[in-house]
Amino acid sequence: MEGTDTMTSEEVKPKFSFPIVPGNPSGWGPCDLPEQFKDVPYQPFSKADRVGKVADWSGSMYQDRRTANKYGNTYGQGGQQYAYRHEEDESSFQLVDTAKVKANTSHRRPKYNQQKIRRDREKREERRMGGKQQIAKGKLKERDRWRQQQHKRIKKFMRLGSHYDRSNQVPIKPRAPSVSVKHDWPVVSEIDFTQLGKLHLKPEEPTELRLCGSLGCYDIGMEKRVSLRNPTRLQTYNRIFHKVTTTDDPIIRKLVKSPECADVKVFGTDIILSTLMTCSRSKYSWDIVATRIGQHLFFDKRDDSQFDLLTVSETSKEPPQDVEDVKNPMNLPNNLAIEATYINQNFSQQILLEGPGRTVDLNEPNPFAGDEPEQIASVGYRYMKWDLGGGVGLVARCEYDAVMPYHGQKKVFINVKALNEWDPKQCGGVEWRMKLESQKGAVFATELKNNSFKIAKWAMSSLLAGSSFIKFGYVARRNPRDSNSHHIVGIQTVKPLELAQQTSLDVGNAWGVLRAIIDICFQQPYDPTKKLLILKDPNQQVIRFYSIPMDTFEETDDESSSSEEESSEDEEHEVN
Repeated sequence: MEGTDTMTSEEVKPKFSFPIVPGNPSGWGPCDLPEQFKDVPYQPFSKADRVGKVADWSGSMYQDRRTANKYGNTYGQGGQQYAYRHEEDESSFQLVDTAKVKANTSHRRPKYNQQKIRRDREKREERRMGGKQQIAKGKLKERDRWRQQQHKRIKKFMRLGSHYDRSNQVPIKPRAPSVSVKHDWPVVSEIDFTQLGKLHLKPEEPTELRLCGSLGCYDIGMEKRVSLRNPTRLQTYNRIFHKVTTTDDPIIRKLVKSPECADVKVFGTDIILSTLMTCSRSKYSWDIVATRIGQHLFFDKRDDSQFDLLTVSETSKEPPQDVEDVKNPMNLPNNLAIEATYINQNFSQQILLEGPGRTVDLNEPNPFAGDEPEQIASVGYRYMKWDLGGGVGLVARCEYDAVMPYHGQKKVFINVKALNEWDPKQCGGVEWRMKLESQKGAVFATELKNNSFKIAKWAMSSLLAGSSFIKFGYVARRNPRDSNSHHIVGIQTVKPLELAQQTSLDVGNAWGVLRAIIDICFQQPYDPTKKLLILKDPNQQVIRFYSIPMDTFEETDDESSSSEEESSEDEEHEVN
């Protein structure tokens, strides 16, 4: 429009002017501070602060742990210098309120009258028992029962004496000796087991003299098949087991006169020597005959003795008692020994491979085999020689039970033994049917404790023979009340030296005990009409040496014929 002022494009644009930035040639920051910022605090800073610090107007950024280290101030939490601080002293001010504060008792349980609760409980008891009279009768019965128990305790205390047996063990009945001692048998020496602990001897490596017999091969597959879930019935084998004493051994008779045994003075078998070496563990009575002929000493067993029978639970806390029990006569010590021996003999034959070509013949045939054909059990005899020092040599007949499958020319000889369970409730052991599958170590440890003497003899016999392994079989009764039927429920392999360590058997001490017994026998004056009887006391930890006549325990031909004539006369008299 004409006559009106028009605005140009430059007048429409807003104007912007750059701020004045003062320079500071001698440092960093402004030189002059404007009046409006005078005496105003500012946020401290550090050169370590990160570039791009967030301006937080809400105050929540620096409270977050995830961003505190990223955007936080090096000097501490930002903004603390702006916090309000009241510098005046308020210690003189005190709030006074005399009104009592009412406690909040809404969370507490209401307090009942304890006497009322007791009376209510007595009334309920009376209703349940049928009245006060019934309660009185019950209290009288309870008092009488308590008096009877106290009376029994007092009687037991008086019976045991002033020293009360806190373990409540049943007193052990005095045992009878293995042989009746006559009044004219003098005691020439005596050894207390406490004196044997410090003896020690380490002989040199033995020398093999003879190797006789025939051994069956061990069935490795049976060890894998047999288990508690898959038991195997113990079979019966009608095979002959020769238990020949030392002086009746034809090989030992030849070795006595041979030049290779000119320095040997002592002869015995592994079972006899191991009994002497581990005698300090024995509890039952046993006897060994020591016969001296010139400069030679022979350790023998009596013909009618039960020396070869295996004891059962001999070293347990509650060993089997020799009491005439009509209900369980099979659990008498003698019957248990017969059962254990039967189990060992049959188990040692059942684990062998059957069939032709499954036996290994040793260097010489069995010296005890007769001319008539007979089925002899698998057994190998190894005659070993030791030098005990001091001019004393020892020859022992040792036994093997089987041979392991071997490669090449090396034969691996083993011994086979059986541990039998007869009644875990009476012997104080661990029930195999509950623990054998999962805790075989605990079961074996219990057997080591209950049969310490028997297992120590087995370990020492295997060490004398030089066996590589011992195969232990776990054989249990099918029924605890039946001693004629058994099951094989497990097999375990142990090295003889490891077994000796598990039973705390010191091999050096065992040799020292044997040497001490040998020295006692040689210290006695030589008398060709006398011999020594080594007897373990049945009730004390002592072995005694008796001097007895040479013909003791021997039946002459005249006596045997006379006894036969007397028996025939008695039979005729009964017939008439």
